[in-house]
Amino acid sequence: MQSTSNPDLLSSFSETLTKLAYQGFQQGKSVFSLAHKTISDSLTDAAIPSRESVPFPLSPDLLLKLQENRNQLCEIDWEDSQKGVYPVEILFDSFLPDFLRYYPEIWLDLPKIWARLQRKEYQAFADNIEKEGYPRYYLQNFHYQTDGYLSDLSANLYDIQVDLLFNGVADSMRRRILAPLKEGLKAFSSVPDYQIKVLDVACGTGRTLRGLRAAFPKASLFGVDLSPAYLRKANQLLSENPRELPQLTQSNAEDLPHPDSFFQGVSCVFLFHELPGFARQKVIDECFRVTKPGGTFVICDSIQLPDFPEFEGMLSNFSAMFHEPYYQDYIRDDLGERLEKAGFELMETQLHFVSKYWVARKSE
Repeated sequence: MQSTSNPDLLSSFSETLTKLAYQGFQQGKSVFSLAHKTISDSLTDAAIPSRESVPFPLSPDLLLKLQENRNQLCEIDWEDSQKGVYPVEILFDSFLPDFLRYYPEIWLDLPKIWARLQRKEYQAFADNIEKEGYPRYYLQNFHYQTDGYLSDLSANLYDIQVDLLFNGVADSMRRRILAPLKEGLKAFSSVPDYQIKVLDVACGTGRTLRGLRAAFPKASLFGVDLSPAYLRKANQLLSENPRELPQLTQSNAEDLPHPDSFFQGVSCVFLFHELPGFARQKVIDECFRVTKPGGTFVICDSIQLPDFPEFEGMLSNFSAMFHEPYYQDYIRDDLGERLEKAGFELMETQLHFVSKYWVARKSE
């Protein structure tokens, strides 16, 4: 008797295996990130015995809640891939070649970080770093990074460092902008896909643009960033994709180099907590200007104090452990009010793990 396979059963089995692989992939990154931070913190404490200890240790209950939030984020990430928001392959997108090449540099850079910590130097740059033409608030060693955002080494280390910071889910956090952006772009269903234009503000090394390309394979993508080093890194990353390359431009987000009402969609990921209040408003105003009527603007950034008052200690720790001079102001800032002041209609906010999302629309 000839057996016949059940396509639905095979599909379900394949989906189960893929999900298990994704969960294992994320769990492995989480374990590695926690081990890295434990060793790094121990070495830093040994090198700088006088360093202030973390002022607000997290209780076991809060640590458990963070882990639950992380697991929920990964589940939503998986569900969005199953809904077709983006292909499942992007869930396994990694920077393994860069990791193997540059991860040792993170350890080699530690003595420089310790030296800046001891001397309390937060605006230190190498002599060959060009500092002219940048706003004063930008010339910082954010996260104690060597040369801030202005060197190729910083650009090469950034994605690894951020993924370690967020226990392996930095890209999952970035991808949460894709579903609301895709939903918002339905307002332009009569426009051919290739005529849809999407801008990523403060595109950095291009990780968000990589996700945007997966979700919108035919759209015209644009990226703007203030750092030439990070734009070089973005160009390197995005050139690996055979589809049309995004158009990358060096510019201050306070003065975007694009015409009025040019983009159907605009995104901005992990920028606003590194801006003083006046600059946040200017960037939002500019994003409103370049968004088409009916277009969608999505922001991803850190959670804020009103979202999880029980995490106040953790949010204070972030400023104490990293050089983030505008963070304490950011976590108390009402970005919804700023969006509405610019002219946007705030559609919704979302919370995923330790990130917050504002979805806004420009009225027609």
